[in-house]
Amino acid sequence: MEIDRIIDSTFEPVSNAIASVIFYSVRFLELEIKLILVWLVVAALFFTIYLGFINIRYFKHAIDVLRGKHDSGHSNGQISRFQALMTSLSATVGLGNIAGVAVAISIGGPGATFWMAVMGIFSMSTKFVEVTLGVKYRQCGSEHDPGEISGGPMYYLYSAFERLQKPRMGKFMAGLFAVCCIGGTIGAGGLFQANQAYQQALVVTGGNAGFLADKGWLFGLFMAILVGLVIIGGIQWIAAVASRVVPIMTIVYILAGFVVIGFHYAAIPGAINTIFEMALYPQAGIGALMGALLMGVQRATFSNEAGLGSSAIAHCSVKTDVPVSQGMVAMLGPFIDTVIICMVTALVIVISGTYVEGGGIEGVELTSRAFASGISWFPYVLSLTVFLFAYSTMISWSYYGLKCTTYLFGERIAVEGIYKILFCLFIIIGASAQLSNIILFTDAMVFAMAIPNIIGLYMLAPEIKKDLQVYLQDLKEKTGKLP
Repeated sequence: MEIDRIIDSTFEPVSNAIASVIFYSVRFLELEIKLILVWLVVAALFFTIYLGFINIRYFKHAIDVLRGKHDSGHSNGQISRFQALMTSLSATVGLGNIAGVAVAISIGGPGATFWMAVMGIFSMSTKFVEVTLGVKYRQCGSEHDPGEISGGPMYYLYSAFERLQKPRMGKFMAGLFAVCCIGGTIGAGGLFQANQAYQQALVVTGGNAGFLADKGWLFGLFMAILVGLVIIGGIQWIAAVASRVVPIMTIVYILAGFVVIGFHYAAIPGAINTIFEMALYPQAGIGALMGALLMGVQRATFSNEAGLGSSAIAHCSVKTDVPVSQGMVAMLGPFIDTVIICMVTALVIVISGTYVEGGGIEGVELTSRAFASGISWFPYVLSLTVFLFAYSTMISWSYYGLKCTTYLFGERIAVEGIYKILFCLFIIIGASAQLSNIILFTDAMVFAMAIPNIIGLYMLAPEIKKDLQVYLQDLKEKTGKLP
């Protein structure tokens, strides 16, 4: 469409300028290293060490908290712990787990998957910090609903700078995060998801000769209606849908992966050996090792969103009066997303050998071929999975954008209504247009969220460490032992 090209070309200089700043790279051992990636990795390592490897020491305790083992009586909030975790996961479990892993293997080799898992484990600590702060600094009540809860980096960023007697800087940093989140929501949560879901549906329905050919707007309208029916009910409806959709699509995907792995059971030891060897002792030398490490870390970071602050917005509505406890639950997100689901995808690709025989294909097509090696009809299941992943991502990111919009323009019904309508319109546009430069711009906005957010996390780190110590001491007094 001519309008697509006009919009895309007009937006190109803005998109390229902003993306060049956010995704600025430096060369190391002939590799391009994105500084925003370094920013996220350093934070994950710092919080893991600073909090005494909380991601490992209290992993079992996190599961116990999710099960409600340590809950007592009525707590303020709108959704359960499980619903909060599923809402957060619905935003992160998506195409990154399907196509992103394939890209990592195609570029960095099987060894990249090992480093994905390692980074996923370290990212658990960052997730703990940002979610704990999100719950701690949440605000209750709005113009039309006294029970409405709002929270996220906007609120704890302002508080962090206010303590330094710099409220103007706090307002600026909170506003910067909110603007970036809204921009990321439109692209990553709307345009891109709708576009990819349509492309997969197009393949299954016969491609350019099928029913959906040149009917992206119709597909987008269908998705917009489905999204609109949920987001109109706010976080409680979003959480209710996410708590049902996410477990189902995750279980189906994992079971399918186990089936394929079972078909190639004889190759399992060799595949695992290949992953470890190429991660730690690549034959091509230090350059190949660094390539695998960087690609694995990059895809893990992009997959679980730890450090971006988005998950804090979802978790802040949880029913609890103990922020640290929900931080514990949030740690499980990167583990489920990056360690379990991504590793299933990786094992299927490596065990089936499709990455060797790929013939240049990568992304979701490589994943689809790998699964088809054990289940011939799986590409159809994959299309449905992509649709559900895209749908769940849309409804969760719509909520992130909504909370940032109301933070900037006020908790008013009119503001919420206008935002929801615009978000659904962008879904239709995303499915019917090819706006690559706008999507590049919004991708940059997503990762720009990490800049103010992590600054806030560093500033409030001593406070979190103290809260954790108090939490553990209270548990010891109640149960007679530390978790």
